[in-house]
This record gives sequence, structure tokens and C-alpha cells, in this order.
Amino acid sequence: MTTQLRARLSEILQAGHVSGLHAVAAVRGGQTLLEYYGTGEDFAWGDSLGVVEFGPETLHDIRSVTKSVTALLYGIAYGEGLVPPPAEPLLRGFPQYPDLAADPQRARLTVEHALTMSLGVEWSEDLPYNSPANAEIAMELAPDRYRYILERPIIEPPGARWTYCGGATALLGRLVADGTGQSLPQYGQAVLFAPLGIDNFGWMTGADGVASAASGLRLAPRDLARIGELMLAEGAWDGQQIVPEDWIRAMLQPRLQTSWGAQYGYQWYVESIEGRRLVAAMGNGGQRLFVLPDLDLTVAITAGNYDDPDQWRTPLGVLERIILPAMA
Repeated sequence: MTTQLRARLSEILQAGHVSGLHAVAAVRGGQTLLEYYGTGEDFAWGDSLGVVEFGPETLHDIRSVTKSVTALLYGIAYGEGLVPPPAEPLLRGFPQYPDLAADPQRARLTVEHALTMSLGVEWSEDLPYNSPANAEIAMELAPDRYRYILERPIIEPPGARWTYCGGATALLGRLVADGTGQSLPQYGQAVLFAPLGIDNFGWMTGADGVASAASGLRLAPRDLARIGELMLAEGAWDGQQIVPEDWIRAMLQPRLQTSWGAQYGYQWYVESIEGRRLVAAMGNGGQRLFVLPDLDLTVAITAGNYDDPDQWRTPLGVLERIILPAMA
């Protein structure tokens, strides 16, 4: 099958159907089916790294796939009793803002509204991520990112609708850091990456030195695929329960519909493809972690199509044109 997949990938690449593809790591039942590394211009957020020859150890921005990893860390901390449950009022975790907590509308916010990106506040990331008019960039430029998020104008009741919001994930990251007494990279290394055998990663920080919970993680594709394998095993790895099994199930329970029709759980997308359940983490530029439980399959994809309106075509092309046709 590996030879078949490589040949098919070569055909698809030559036909130009997966432009900007940087790397693929596909694993089924613990066995690597396909591993590919290409060449292309890459970025660390908005800074060009030039043309990069990718390899097994090359770290890559996984952009908003970071959000899904942050949700895993939240679940681990929740299992340890270090962060509040989803039903708890969100502002209880931010006692430095008593004025916001005194607002009856904001007092209705819960942690779950952050987990499901349904805060009901004004937030738009439709503009390119180098524009200060993009809400996530404005958050990074604000003197206090958490106040910036929590005091945004309220435009609808919390929980009413999913709205893509990196600020929601930033709030979760702060709760994890406060509850554990460690930065996200420190806690992630201790409870997730080291147990998975991931010893090479990066986590970019904002101007305030805080690791970005929404988009800062850099991983090699093979290590990203390990996170997919962890999801398939419902949080268990090498005889150890890394993430509580009940958190994995809660995290992947569809709760709201996205603007394009997929379902959303706790910082993870849940949809179907060719009649099969698909769990996905997604990031700008074509970064994807696809998990298909029915096939015991995980596919990690990195690409360089940042801010391209058609960036979804490359990862979906890899999955639909190369991987899935080879599955018996």
C-alpha cells in the first residue's frame, strides 16, 4: 500500500492538485502508510523563513491546530482538578476584572462557551493575519489580551452560535497556566509531549511573552500524527492514560454547527467524509490533523498556503485523492 500511495501522491503533485504541500504523515494501526516531505516557502506567523527543505525533524507552524492541542491540555488539567469544569462561570477564573463580572450579560459566560467558541461577542478573523483589524492580531497588540477579549461588545446570547474566535482559546490557555502554575509549553511538555515521546517542539509567544494558545505551536508532522493516534486510542498511550477518556468523548461531542456546516465540539471539528466519521484539527495555510476512527487512521498534513481562500483544497485533496481511495 505504501508504494501505491507514493505513486498516487507523485501523480497528484505533478497534476498540481495539492499545491503548496509541505509534508504528509499517514498512520494506520500504528503503521506508517505514507511519509512525504517537500520544499517550499514557510513562515513563522508573519515572518518568512525562506524556502525550506522539509524533513522528518523539521518543525512546522501548525497554526490553529494549536487550539485543539490546547483543548487536550485543558482536559488533562481538568482531570487533575486544576481548572474549572465547563459549566463554571468564565469570569470566576478572571477575578482581576470585577467590573466585567458585574455585568449581568457577561456573568452568563461559562467556560464551555469558550470551549465551543460561542461567547456571543463581536469577533472577526476574516481579514489576513497581518492586519491589525483582524481580531486575533488586535488581541495580540492590546495592552491586556484577556481584558480585550472579555470586554468585546456583546452581540448575541452566549451559546447561541459558533463564531471562530482565537480569543476563546487564549482564555482557555490562561486558565490552564493559572491552574497548573506553568506556562503552556512547560505543562504541555510534562503531561502530553514527553509521554508521547515528542521531544522537539516550539511554542511561539506574543509580545508579552505568553505562549499563544490559539496558534503558536510548531511540530514535526510525524509528531502531530502521534496526537492523532492518541485521539484514536481515546487518550491512552503505551499503557498510560494521558488524557482522561471521558474528556476525549466530551471534547468530540458535536455541540454547534460551524459557518460551513461541520459540527464543533470543544476546539475540535467533527464531520463526515464518504460516510465515515472525521475528527479534525485545522490551521491556516492548510495545516490539518485528520482522524478517522472507523479506519484507525490519522493523517497529519502541513502546507504553505497561508491566507489563501482556497487553502482547504490541498489537505482535502491529499485525503480524498490519495489516502482514502487506498483504504480497503
